[in-house]
Amino acid sequence: MEISEHIQVVDREGRLLARAAAEAGPDAKVPTCPEWQVRDLLRHTGMVHRWAAAFITERRTSYRLGGEPPELDGAALVEWFREGHAALVATLGAAPPDVECWAFLPAPAPLAFWARRQANETTVHRVDAEAARGGAPSPVGTAFAVDGIEELLLGFHARERSRVRSGVPRVLRVRATDVPGGASWTVRLGEGPPATERGATAPADCEVAGPAAALYLSLWNRLPFPEVTGDRSVAELWREKSPIVMG
Repeated sequence: MEISEHIQVVDREGRLLARAAAEAGPDAKVPTCPEWQVRDLLRHTGMVHRWAAAFITERRTSYRLGGEPPELDGAALVEWFREGHAALVATLGAAPPDVECWAFLPAPAPLAFWARRQANETTVHRVDAEAARGGAPSPVGTAFAVDGIEELLLGFHARERSRVRSGVPRVLRVRATDVPGGASWTVRLGEGPPATERGATAPADCEVAGPAAALYLSLWNRLPFPEVTGDRSVAELWREKSPIVMG
């Protein structure tokens, strides 16, 4: 996907998140993040948006912690979130393509990294906000879901920080069933970080399959896997160990 497409996703998903959060109310429980209420979701995502924008606007070339969440609540907290989200969208849209700043996953350029990362960050937490509100969730586009699966498998879980480890080598196949021409990934699990390859490059001990959007949310532990065949303990290992450690 192009940077401009990721920025459009950030814009759309952040607006949907704010709307769902306002409708749910700050006290609503977030079933996809059981320890959170909606106020926690808004504070977290709003801080991440400001943290990301600062790397671009200030040309930060090394890691820095974000600030402290605000003491705001209710409508004031929703408005604070909206302000930070709008500033992030404006920052991404105005930044030169060759802007130099810190990034923590492979990408063609730092701006490409931040646009993609915030598109996924905002989409996943929009799903959380809509789960707290209840009702039909907004759809995730197939092309974006495939791109998001790639960021997760080839980016986040290729890092030493990934906790998805297996004392006995295992192979997990991830297969999107609704992509023209097919889309699949082979995830080799062992004592080090998962090693993911595009395609069916090895026999799988377990396969998780389904529409790309459902797989995307399943791999982020927001939905059950649509279909599991083979050794289910491999899929269960993913569910248990895959929550992301940021940074």
